[in-house]
Amino acid sequence: MLYLGRLACHLLHFLVDWRVLNRIPGILTMVQATARTQEALRTAPPVQARLDDLPDNALVQVYLAGDERAFEILVQRYRTRLLNFVYRIVGDRERSEDLVQEAFIRIHRHLARFDRSKKFSTWAYTIASNLAKNELRNRSRSPLVLFTTLAPQWTDDERPLEFEDTGAQPDEAFRQRHLQEAVEASVAQLPAHHREVFVLRELEGRSYEEIAEITRCNLGTVKSRLNRARNAFAEIIEPRLR
Repeated sequence: MLYLGRLACHLLHFLVDWRVLNRIPGILTMVQATARTQEALRTAPPVQARLDDLPDNALVQVYLAGDERAFEILVQRYRTRLLNFVYRIVGDRERSEDLVQEAFIRIHRHLARFDRSKKFSTWAYTIASNLAKNELRNRSRSPLVLFTTLAPQWTDDERPLEFEDTGAQPDEAFRQRHLQEAVEASVAQLPAHHREVFVLRELEGRSYEEIAEITRCNLGTVKSRLNRARNAFAEIIEPRLR
């Protein structure tokens, strides 16, 4: 009887050891997975850096999921661009800053309704464009509003027309600044609806499709206005370049 009891005890220990041994591969796998996760967390870039790398529409989604930093990145990404764009339309730097601030307020307010199948930049420019056009209508109801100041301090490096080479000789740098001022002053004399498409295409580098969406015109109208704006611009600037 004593022998049977010892045999049962050995069998019990064997079964326990066998079960443990069978579980070892799974336990090791869990340990290795945990170690890999900890290493990934240790070496991962900061959250802010990862957010900075996201495209606009992904940032919108992250913000709507509750991370307010995503909207701050959108503001940083577009504030200067929209400010330069609005300034080129209304010609008043301080007023342009107010309008861009209002544009971001509206963007923030209606972000949940933004159609993420479209480009965020086009939507943002549309809101800023509408505010700029309202400013012109409210200011004087005139179809022609001249710029009152120039903007030699523009920092939007992405516009297609570049005027100044920082490595140029003094005479060449002077010529480039003169050309920039001539362009800016000539653009200012275009009628508002021509100026808008000219700025969007020639200074902001927007596609015809984006311009059509921003201005709420069809492609034919955009191309027609742009063609007239180019012709008018050429006539205005020609005497300044003699």
